[in-house]
Amino acid sequence: MRQLTVHRHVDVAPDAVWSLLVDLDAWPRWGPSVRRAALDDGGELGLGARGHVWTAVGVRLPFEVTSFDPGRSWAWRVAGVPATTHAVRPDGDGCRASMGAPLWAPAYLPVLAAALVRIDHLARPA
Repeated sequence: MRQLTVHRHVDVAPDAVWSLLVDLDAWPRWGPSVRRAALDDGGELGLGARGHVWTAVGVRLPFEVTSFDPGRSWAWRVAGVPATTHAVRPDGDGCRASMGAPLWAPAYLPVLAAALVRIDHLARPA
């Protein structure tokens, strides 16, 4: 599926960003539209994982992970609709974090860009 994508160079190892992307407890800290997230089985995020995400305004929506490349990328469907992709790749002495939205959702790109800024700050050592 073609997507609109935003990118950000982050001066940390890719695994530092990846750990934030797959930690559901961290999602509200970097995702402006996320209040909470939980997997139905309480396991780890992976291909086929199902759960629920609560939006910033409190709406509870089901999700399913539709692609998962450990340490590199994952994508999901939210409420049955293809949603965002999340990726990280080595880039020089850091990494390139990317998020994508469906072609029909260009208005969501600023939200994704804000998420990448938050991830940048969260991933850096204190």
